[in-house]
Amino acid sequence: MTDTNSAPTETDYSATLFLPQTEFPMRAGLPKREPDWLARWEEMDIYAMQREQARDRPKFTLHDGPPYANGNIHIGHALNKTVKDLVSRSMQMMGYNSAYVPGWDCHGLPIEWKIEEQYRAKGRDKNEVPVNEFRQECRTFATKWVDVQREEFKRLGVLGDWENPYLTMSFDAEATIANELMKVATSGQLYRGSKPVMWSVVERTALAEAEIEYADYQSDTIWVKFPVSELDTSQIANAHSSKFARSKPLQVDSGIERDTAKTEELESYLSALGSAVLVIWTTTPWTIPANRAISFSSKIAYGLYEIIEATNDFGPQPGEKLIFADKLVDECAAKAKVQFKRLFDVSAHDFGSLTLNHPLRGLAGGYDFDVPLLDGEHVTDDAGTGFVHTAPGHGLDDFGIWMDSARLLGERGIDTKIPYVVDDAGFYTSDAPGLEGARVIDDSGKTGDANQRVIAALIERNALFTRGRVKHSYPHSWRSKKPVIFRNTPQWFVYMDRDIAGKAGDTLRSRALNAIDATRFVPGAGQNRLRAMIADRPDWVLSRQRAWGVPISVFVKKHSNEILVDEVVNHRIVDAFAAEGADAWFADGAKERFLKDRHNPDDYDMVRDILDVWFDSGSTHAFVLENRQKWPDLKWPASLYLEGSDQHRGWFHSSLLEGCATRGRAPYDAVLTHGFTMDGNGKKMSKSLGNTVAPQDIIKQYGADILRLWVASTDYWEDQRLGKEAIQTTVDNYRKLRNTLRWLLGNIAHYDPADAVDFADMPELERLMLHRLAQLDVQVRQAYNDFDYKKIVSLISNFMNIELSAFYFDIRKDALYCDPISSTRRRAGLTVLNHLFDCLTAWLAPILVFTMEEVWLERHPGKDSSVHLRLFPDVPKTWLNPDLAAKWAKIRTVRRVVTGALEIERREKRIGSSLEAAPKVYVADPDLLAAIDGHDFADIAITSAIEIIAGQGPENAFRLDDIAEVAVVPAMAPGTRCARSWKVLPEVGSDPDYPDVTPRDAQALRERAAAGL
Repeated sequence: MTDTNSAPTETDYSATLFLPQTEFPMRAGLPKREPDWLARWEEMDIYAMQREQARDRPKFTLHDGPPYANGNIHIGHALNKTVKDLVSRSMQMMGYNSAYVPGWDCHGLPIEWKIEEQYRAKGRDKNEVPVNEFRQECRTFATKWVDVQREEFKRLGVLGDWENPYLTMSFDAEATIANELMKVATSGQLYRGSKPVMWSVVERTALAEAEIEYADYQSDTIWVKFPVSELDTSQIANAHSSKFARSKPLQVDSGIERDTAKTEELESYLSALGSAVLVIWTTTPWTIPANRAISFSSKIAYGLYEIIEATNDFGPQPGEKLIFADKLVDECAAKAKVQFKRLFDVSAHDFGSLTLNHPLRGLAGGYDFDVPLLDGEHVTDDAGTGFVHTAPGHGLDDFGIWMDSARLLGERGIDTKIPYVVDDAGFYTSDAPGLEGARVIDDSGKTGDANQRVIAALIERNALFTRGRVKHSYPHSWRSKKPVIFRNTPQWFVYMDRDIAGKAGDTLRSRALNAIDATRFVPGAGQNRLRAMIADRPDWVLSRQRAWGVPISVFVKKHSNEILVDEVVNHRIVDAFAAEGADAWFADGAKERFLKDRHNPDDYDMVRDILDVWFDSGSTHAFVLENRQKWPDLKWPASLYLEGSDQHRGWFHSSLLEGCATRGRAPYDAVLTHGFTMDGNGKKMSKSLGNTVAPQDIIKQYGADILRLWVASTDYWEDQRLGKEAIQTTVDNYRKLRNTLRWLLGNIAHYDPADAVDFADMPELERLMLHRLAQLDVQVRQAYNDFDYKKIVSLISNFMNIELSAFYFDIRKDALYCDPISSTRRRAGLTVLNHLFDCLTAWLAPILVFTMEEVWLERHPGKDSSVHLRLFPDVPKTWLNPDLAAKWAKIRTVRRVVTGALEIERREKRIGSSLEAAPKVYVADPDLLAAIDGHDFADIAITSAIEIIAGQGPENAFRLDDIAEVAVVPAMAPGTRCARSWKVLPEVGSDPDYPDVTPRDAQALRERAAAGL
């Protein structure tokens, strides 16, 4: 290769170039600058401007699921609110009136618990404080955290009606919640019943499934012997007549044919059965005093066994006869250190003819009732003994089979009353004779002495087969983090399966299942998850034994338990709550106030329980979406509910049931769920592990736009990871996007709308870019409609980094900087840059809310100017040209080989830049050759010259493995380097007025001079 010649004298022409001009900084400085944008938007009242601008558009209503107002926001809050903001902003820019009203859940245990903690720290007793004084402290506490969280959410860039949010503790909300409850009561769906519910001894209240989390817990585990007390021998004998008979009679007695040997075998079986014990296994020894039955399965094979050897310190001894599921007997024998001999098969049908004694029979004169055996579908032989200890007051399966069998049991003279063995503080009651005062769980959540008291009593009565310890997953309160128990208590429920208003088949369950089928779920798996929960759930328990919340505002007729249904009384309650809040229910004289002139207050009890907070939040649609006076831009039902996937059993669930109970359908058209944020290693974030990532820290160091970009980039439908690597990747991506936008701003500064070039007059490369914009417009809009923000970030990032920065901008720099003012190529390029600016700033505005505002105002300053008052641009479909795109895909294939060859030349320092090269390009593929024909391929390859040759090229030419039909032989460009454009061409110096530049650059200089530039 020869050296490149230089011009004899060089002038500095940099001032004559159309170089980028912008004050847009390369360094974002987001942590310092973002608060300025927030202040600007607040001064503009941009949310009100959006509402006015969109008042005649169709409504899109994302209804905010309320967070608890009881602490600073965490990364889960940040993810949730950012995704909601992405939805709301994008729908606004796609032509909807997308109002967003934030809300807070202000009632219930999370807040009440905080006040109680403060009381305990001061040695105060909550029960000694007037209830409305305590409620006011809860209200004050919630108000404080609403204000704190509001500012933290606003700092994320979330746009909404922050000055007019909804609060479940506002008087109008409390009035509506009470009214919704009374609608349920009036329709006959509310009842007071008694069944096991999850109960927190620590918090002294019933808990809903949504308030439960599971954690490892080590339990005492025991195998308990239930002796057979009675058996119906004739019924068993008849059932076994075929088994104990022969075809040929050996003896005739009273007209009955018998086989003496078989008769003896039957008698031996009955004798052994009558002296046997059934063994159960349980991980809750404290529930043994509440046992009222044993459940078995007719699908399991059982056997009667005799102990022939025992090596244990206590428990079963040789000669004892016990019944087990055959599949589990060896495991049970090993546990008790005994050896068995199998005596008989035991038919499960025989269990219906047996009655058992309670293992604590005689303790303090109690437990003298019979224990029946019940056939239960829930019994398996996967673990245990094949028999299930059934305490109907302490388990849903136990309660269900007990109630299903109640009629039959009553006919057998068995007392079917469910005992209240454990009180609200976890102590045994008088329904546990001999064990009163023992405690299951104490106030700190630790295991009490009840288990050991029960085990000792069983050992004393030779009723313990064996014992052990087991670690297993056990329900805990998600607030106190302490274990809970199932406990039978009087509670208020809503029927799931009773016909509503006497219409056959119109039940709350059927309504809810139909509503689920009519709802769009994103991702789709959420539909099956919620459907399974509704299909299997028991009646909805509404009551809580707490103080801070909306009361179950009904009156009950004494002695009959009949709920008072009186519209006049209901209106009085609603009016009082609207004026004074729910405190009116707890005020002195409230019963007389509401019942006066209508009913005798002495005839009614006033319910003192409060509503589960899930009913509160499930009712938000009623006092937010239907409140046209307060929020005229909202609609019912909501277009979308959006929360974490745990809300299939929480807010989605309770809102569905409340809407179906009062309005016959769900209060939403679609449900969108997100996963949870884990640390960088995929572990759950925990303060104790020290692996939490606080959104406040990210914002302080990098800015909210970085956090927003991370949210939009991640697969938020699933659990996500957030650590240093994820943050740095996001920062790197942001910098690339920002730099591309900065270059775009700098060049578009030279754009004059009067010089715009029509689409038809543009060069192919510009029409290709507009084709890509039209493609992206369809893809971006669809992704926003699909709530698929990671796809949007991927589409736009790849377009900006690969197709713009590394391709189009790279090629067009020369034309944009150096072409004459009159150049169609340059003016077309600027026209395309203008379209790029309009589209990219709009498409990215819902994600990078601060940065896009900064970019937009660089070109469109003004007091009322904002990118967030725009719609997505209407991109003409006529720009779409698949044939052109296919042709340019071939051109880029050839270009990729040239670029690869020149990269080696630069690396080996044989050239400084690609403009020093004039390679020979051999193209053997006719289609590729035809694609590049007629184009200035040197311009496309960013070389000063290029030679295209048909054919395979020499063997030592540069090739890419995947493009064998293109070969490149590098060569130096002949001629002199232009002092203005740096192209190396022979014609440099051919213009006598400008001897050191190309003719193109000379023309550009003349036009600038003529224009006075």
